[in-house]
Amino acid sequence: MSYVKIWVHAVWGTKKKQPFLVGDFKTETLKHIVENAEEKGIEICCVNCWVDHVHCLIRLGPDQSIAGVIKMVKGEFSRWANQNKLTKKRFSWAREYYACSVSEGNLRKVKHYILNQERHHSKRTFQQEVAAYFEEHATNASI
Repeated sequence: MSYVKIWVHAVWGTKKKQPFLVGDFKTETLKHIVENAEEKGIEICCVNCWVDHVHCLIRLGPDQSIAGVIKMVKGEFSRWANQNKLTKKRFSWAREYYACSVSEGNLRKVKHYILNQERHHSKRTFQQEVAAYFEEHATNASI
């Protein structure tokens, strides 16, 4: 049996940056993401969100890809939220997402960052955070 230990920090947002992820909807979102992932054999170490985006620390299995896992999590949640009419407007995630590998030595730091989104975003918005990240890492990508 293969032993694979690849950690990924993934971030994805709501379509048009709609601030859906608040109150009971936030609670239901996080709960459903974790439960659904577990049912599908996706190991989520931690997950949290801010009003318009989700951060997730995922351990990929030997037969899992980043794209496949994120597509499964996002797609199943959108279907479930709309089927159960959890929002007045149709719920959708943006197509884009961000994902990067996390070394064993940085797991605690990344987990702390994910679990403290409220405090983190009291200092800067998601858009400011993304712009600073891409400037620091000299890339033209955007999410």
